[in-house]
Amino acid sequence: MKPTTRLFLTSIAAGCAAVLNSCATTETTQNRESMLVASGFRVITPKTAAQKQKLQNLPAGTVTMIKKSKKTYYVFPDPAHNQAYVGGPKEYQAYQQLRADKKLSREDLQDAEMYQDATMEWSMWEGGEGVWGPMGGPMPGGF
Repeated sequence: MKPTTRLFLTSIAAGCAAVLNSCATTETTQNRESMLVASGFRVITPKTAAQKQKLQNLPAGTVTMIKKSKKTYYVFPDPAHNQAYVGGPKEYQAYQQLRADKKLSREDLQDAEMYQDATMEWSMWEGGEGVWGPMGGPMPGGF
């Protein structure tokens, strides 16, 4: 393959990867924000310059724990929309549970899609009904 062709194909692949990554990041952020709201987090808009500066200084894409006046708050910044999602320990725990539930349901969906795949042709697999035991070994008396 010519070096210019290889360079061209590599640049196209890198461009496609960048586009897919940006779409996935946007979708992930939107999912996270909707899960935060569903968990009871409140949307706060900073009013003063100091509050806006604090919002900008928070790490993007993560929920940060902040202690203030012996209280614990969890903050997810959204600097693009000049807002933050704020909740307490109870809301954060609900958010963690919702994330775990969503992960399990996504894994279940992936499993279901895999098993429904027509190309696997499950009916063609001759499993030997009654031959294999519950742990995959030979059933007693099966042979």
